[in-house]
Amino acid sequence: MRVSVALCFSFWMACIGCANRSSPEVPRPEQVTDFATLYKQNCAGCHGENGINGVAISLANPIYLKVAGEAKVRQVITNGVAGKLMPPFGTSAGGALTDQQINSLVEGMSKQWTRSDVPATLPPYSAASKGDSTQGQQAFTKFCARCHKTDGAGSIVDTSYLALVSDQSLRSTIIAGRPDEGMPDGRTMTDQEVTDIVAWLAAQR
Repeated sequence: MRVSVALCFSFWMACIGCANRSSPEVPRPEQVTDFATLYKQNCAGCHGENGINGVAISLANPIYLKVAGEAKVRQVITNGVAGKLMPPFGTSAGGALTDQQINSLVEGMSKQWTRSDVPATLPPYSAASKGDSTQGQQAFTKFCARCHKTDGAGSIVDTSYLALVSDQSLRSTIIAGRPDEGMPDGRTMTDQEVTDIVAWLAAQR
């Protein structure tokens, strides 16, 4: 009997000790700054695990990151794209991520996915002039028809797809390519050719 009482007392004391131990502190959502965690929670659903093979543009694309630049990537994450599928993530725009968390995402992408062998000369992120859709169809035939057919039917010229993406998204994809899907980048194209192709695609909406 005494042995049983002693064992119960020891067990009770052990339970009290466990209860008094402080459990590992779980960080609040706004305190999470780890790049991998933030990317998985906020970006991977559209841009793909590890930045590739998503429905949206691949972020693990060094050409896209160079052409867009850290400031533009930060702006898009913060404010989103009005009327399109990219929502605002910054608290200043109604999202849930702090400036520090957005900086962690931008710096993480830059650190992990930029490369030094990106071509020095590429069409700029923003168009320098207005596009010409007639010239754009000719440029599309020259650069894109090999994979997308002359009229783009059954591939990129899809009204549902075009309604979901912005002109800038089209431009970024043409310039950066989709290496995860075998689409080459636009290093051989001029700014005007890219701009004209976007104008032609936009006209198909």
